[in-house]
Amino acid sequence: MLKPNVHYTELKDSYLFYHIAQKTKAYLDAHPGTHLYRMGIGDVSQPLCSAAIDALHKAVDDQANAATFHGYMPECGAPFLRETIAEHYAKRGVALETQEVFVSSGASDELGDILDLFDHDCTVLIPEPAYPAYVDANVIAGHRIVHLPTGKENGFLPQPDERTNADLIYLCSPNNPTGAVLSKEKLQTWVDFANGTGAVILFDAAYEAFIEDNALPHSIFELSGARTCAIEICSLSKTAGFTGTRLGYTVIPNTLERCDQNFNAMWVRNRTTKTNGISYILQRGGAAVFTDEGQAQIKAQIAVYKNNAKLLTQALDELGIWYTGGKNAPYIWLQCPNGLSSWDFFDLLLKEAQIIGTPGAGFGACGEGYLRFSCFGSPGDTAQAAKRLKEVCGK
Repeated sequence: MLKPNVHYTELKDSYLFYHIAQKTKAYLDAHPGTHLYRMGIGDVSQPLCSAAIDALHKAVDDQANAATFHGYMPECGAPFLRETIAEHYAKRGVALETQEVFVSSGASDELGDILDLFDHDCTVLIPEPAYPAYVDANVIAGHRIVHLPTGKENGFLPQPDERTNADLIYLCSPNNPTGAVLSKEKLQTWVDFANGTGAVILFDAAYEAFIEDNALPHSIFELSGARTCAIEICSLSKTAGFTGTRLGYTVIPNTLERCDQNFNAMWVRNRTTKTNGISYILQRGGAAVFTDEGQAQIKAQIAVYKNNAKLLTQALDELGIWYTGGKNAPYIWLQCPNGLSSWDFFDLLLKEAQIIGTPGAGFGACGEGYLRFSCFGSPGDTAQAAKRLKEVCGK
């Protein structure tokens, strides 16, 4: 008899966003026509930059002519995009070979698919609070999960110690949900630890474009020794508004090996088995993001979100509420005032200010007593939310 994957029965209910949706619906049913200030969702509000749009249109036209038509694309990515991304890294002083860059359908997909590279008998370290998909993907894969708690006392910045024991380590910097960013020194500690123990780091760099402090690393490959212990997963979703367009990339060094197996070669084999590549049209749009014109345009859009963050953090500063994030990240992680629980503060903001945040308890036990604000909303809504936040919490 066929047996399904029993690990699906070990998954916890994905109640966080469902519960938010249910509470929101109940409020709107009781208060029809009310405008809500949605500071919880991590989706973007600014459209694709014109450089990407122009490239997408041209690529569509290419598909209408036999001479420029493209069918199946290379499974690991079109050479023009892989080369463009490698050149982008080179401008930051990181030397990559073109074949070390793999084009993907986005960081979320890749974070799950990449687990094919690792044995089922694998111990995975996940710092908390954490993006819920990290946990769920590893539950489905049947891995043992060790949770590394972080908190206000260390700025929600995880560090290894003598008790740390794992084969696979998740690091996200700038972090979702906390907005905390690992310094080069703290990230180097993880690289040294992984090389010393034989662990592999999965480095989620989906929000690196929001880093404005030159002392902070955009890529783990800026660190000495990272090429022998790390895989970097990146996305154009928050960098360039590709949340609905779906495009990202993964960097696996040729030098990353364990037990005489090369992870780059393994991923080539995986991709050529499991995918038919990303569409020509999307890859042309993505390549335009890395041009000088595209970079200038996406920086202008990111500045909109950074100004949103500034409005919210100024309000929190005036209220004397502790938070992290907001400056080098698009998320603000704040301590709920007056000892309120995450969900109680969520309810207060919804009912008295019509603001929707994301309760920190949904990101693991370490998130209880905190709430996440997203800075991806419209400037008008964000300004109004900051004003209402001060009115409600300043009473």
